[in-house]
Amino acid sequence: MAESRATATWTRRHLLGLGGLRSGELRALLTATRTYAEQGGRSDDRPLEGRTVTNLFFEDSTRTRASFTLAARRLGADVIEFSSVGSSLSKGETPADMARVIESMGVDALVIRDKWAGSPACLARAVSCSVINAGDGSHEHPTQGILDLYTLAEDKGRLDGFDLSGLRVAIVGDLASSRVARSDAWGLNLLGAEVVLVGPKLLVPDSYRGFGGGCEVARDFDAVLPTLDAVIMLRIQFERGSGAALGTAREYRSAYGLTEDRAALMKDEAVVMHPGPMNRGVEIDGSVADGERSLVLRQVAVGVSARMAVLSACTGAARLS
Repeated sequence: MAESRATATWTRRHLLGLGGLRSGELRALLTATRTYAEQGGRSDDRPLEGRTVTNLFFEDSTRTRASFTLAARRLGADVIEFSSVGSSLSKGETPADMARVIESMGVDALVIRDKWAGSPACLARAVSCSVINAGDGSHEHPTQGILDLYTLAEDKGRLDGFDLSGLRVAIVGDLASSRVARSDAWGLNLLGAEVVLVGPKLLVPDSYRGFGGGCEVARDFDAVLPTLDAVIMLRIQFERGSGAALGTAREYRSAYGLTEDRAALMKDEAVVMHPGPMNRGVEIDGSVADGERSLVLRQVAVGVSARMAVLSACTGAARLS
């Protein structure tokens, strides 16, 4: 039996990824994101008043960390910031033990970002408070996926029901290293969009046709561009070893960079997205990133509302339906 969008609710304590969610659960989070976005990323009732959120960021972050901090504070929560430097992890304490210690202080939610895939899932098994994945290795980045889906739906006038069927979206670049790509692909498929993965075989193997529930794989970016309603560009993640066998940045840009000339091949109403940070002049030209069809800054702005929605839902401060 098809799931009813009107009655689907969010009842989970954790958000570890978009893979495995039901479409109604994802739509419930997106609908809550819409509520907060329409309030300018604010909350009048402060549902997390008296609660505590701890950010465990063991990997560098600007957008995600800042937006989670803002989201928690705008919901009324106290926020504790942790990093591996200066914590007991440097003395050999395990992340699970550290999480239990923090939880015992009365923490209601742990937001974790880590270079190791699976870290949030490990912590979720160790604690009883909510665990939210802020990006783990090359596994998933679910809140980035939520804000990307919301931004696209908003631009295409699909906020009522978040039905993205009929849209063709390409995710281009370093998919082998990208946790954002995995969350975006899962979410786009759940909402009915057609997903195309574009890049060289080293970064987008043929086996990725099963990525995110099922995608098309393409090598010729120029051939695909005129068919798209949106392009999500990814940077080459040199810190994870990508790019070592790709040749020069100029060669990569020549084949897969979203240059001004390539952008001119797109439909008039097609849009450009990027989760950031950007390698300008490599995967995307600055003029395209800052151009009229770019939704990059809108993605950043929506991030606070998306994280407010997730924090409210996972802690039980708001029942989403």
